[in-house]
Amino acid sequence: METTHQSSTKQDILKYLLKEFRATAIRLATALKVSPQAIRRHLKDLEGEELIIYSSEQIGMGRPQHFYQLSDKGKERLRREVGDSYGKFTVSLLDTLAETVGRDQVCSILQKQWQRKAEEYRQHLGNGSLQERVATLVELRKAEGFMAEYHPVEGEALETEDKFIFLEHNCAISNVAESFPSVCGHELEMFAAVLPDCKVERTHWIIDGEHRCGYLLEARK
Repeated sequence: METTHQSSTKQDILKYLLKEFRATAIRLATALKVSPQAIRRHLKDLEGEELIIYSSEQIGMGRPQHFYQLSDKGKERLRREVGDSYGKFTVSLLDTLAETVGRDQVCSILQKQWQRKAEEYRQHLGNGSLQERVATLVELRKAEGFMAEYHPVEGEALETEDKFIFLEHNCAISNVAESFPSVCGHELEMFAAVLPDCKVERTHWIIDGEHRCGYLLEARK
């Protein structure tokens, strides 16, 4: 039981670092409700497995603080857990199709697939408020292997139900996106089709080197 709990905590650390990009041991302990001593033991183990790395920064007076983040190996570990092997198969299949019917035809097929996905999402989202539909979309994406979440955007004279940031801290189709980057454009079009009463803008992009994909969803006035 103790070994299972330790594995679970280590997995929680990796997922937290994927989501937040980096964190100190104290921040991890607070977020995961684990003692700092236990967190440091887990961090040492994860370092030994080469799943995380750290950098030291001087913050004010006192000793430098260690900021931990995922290594490439750690990112690959999480990627595999959301179906990376299927992603490799998909890329291989698409490459074969591209050799057979041409790359432009494959891109057209991918666009039609996203259109079908948009219709599927719309059926699940229904006609509720924007916040209700965004919350449902997050759950649908989680079921497909995305670490998704959303947050209201607050500001002066702005209703929180009018504007949201939609985030995905990993990409379940990253292998496909690397070989066929047009799928990212189709994904943007898909979200716009799923939420036709919204303006949808990309704010973050994993393929550009950022640690998450993000979209600004704003109700049309």
